[in-house]
Amino acid sequence: MLNIGLIGLGFMGKTHLENYLRLEREGAPIRVVALCDVDEAKLNGGGGGGNIDTSSGNEIDYGRFRKYTSVQAMLEGERLDAVDITLPTFLHRDVAVQCLNSGVHVLCEKPMAMNAEECDAMIAAAEASGKQLMIGQCLRFWPAYVYLRELVAGGKFGSVTSAHFYRGGGTPSWGPWVLQNEKGGGALLDMHVHDTDVVNWLFGKPEAVSCYGRNVIPGSGYDIVSTHYRFADDKIVSSHVDWTLNGDFGFEMGYKVNFEHGNIQFEDGVVSVHPNEGQGFTAELPADHGYYYQLKYFAEALVQGLPLDTATPASTKESIEIVTAERESADRRGEWVAVP
Repeated sequence: MLNIGLIGLGFMGKTHLENYLRLEREGAPIRVVALCDVDEAKLNGGGGGGNIDTSSGNEIDYGRFRKYTSVQAMLEGERLDAVDITLPTFLHRDVAVQCLNSGVHVLCEKPMAMNAEECDAMIAAAEASGKQLMIGQCLRFWPAYVYLRELVAGGKFGSVTSAHFYRGGGTPSWGPWVLQNEKGGGALLDMHVHDTDVVNWLFGKPEAVSCYGRNVIPGSGYDIVSTHYRFADDKIVSSHVDWTLNGDFGFEMGYKVNFEHGNIQFEDGVVSVHPNEGQGFTAELPADHGYYYQLKYFAEALVQGLPLDTATPASTKESIEIVTAERESADRRGEWVAVP
């Protein structure tokens, strides 16, 4: 039995908890035994929602968990095999290192950390402890993006000639930290990192980036960002994020990718495929969010003693390095900046 402790009970923490409980109901040999949050109200189900509906509709019995307001107290009071960290970004490094040093496996929410140096500290702690560290870049498990990766890797429609990724929604309100640039990194690091990570996952690190950003909310960092990524084969790759789409806009994410022999689009939750020759079709994909498949993968790999190699710390550190170059480019009003 894999005993799991969940650290952070905000929007994403609740999302992870619901999916772990679903896995328990499905017979997975795991059990969430403890919850930790400095806000005691959240330990009993309090707190707000996020920018996407992830609720299963099942009531959670918060009385079944042991509860802590201190990470150290939880680590000392429980016999845990793994922890899941869904805390604000600026806390990722310190808490992940603390947990790894205590001898437990760690799943840490995206983005991995505030910068590459913090990522290095997390990687070093994992290596020293002999425990596994996985970063929750959930699009690597999201069916629409997994399908795209299969097309890119398999070459069914030839090479990619252009690709555009986008996401946007209302200004986050689930915690004051997210709109403080020094703690959340703005839309560039908090939201846009999803698509930067997909670019890295699909195509590898670009040679350079040109990013233009705009700050709308004082102190929040870049709230609207548009980036071009330069690759050796000259494919045209771009991404765009905007978290100032308020009112009743809601949330959207998607992509448009063109290959030598066809194109594919993800819009309004539907993936449509258009070969250059022949009839187009709608891809048949699993209906669940990537959060479920991500946590299923994490739990099953640990239970079976397998390496967590779909979202490795080394690869997600690369995504942080790309985002850092994007920020530098935005600071220079779109100048091309080499990616280290």
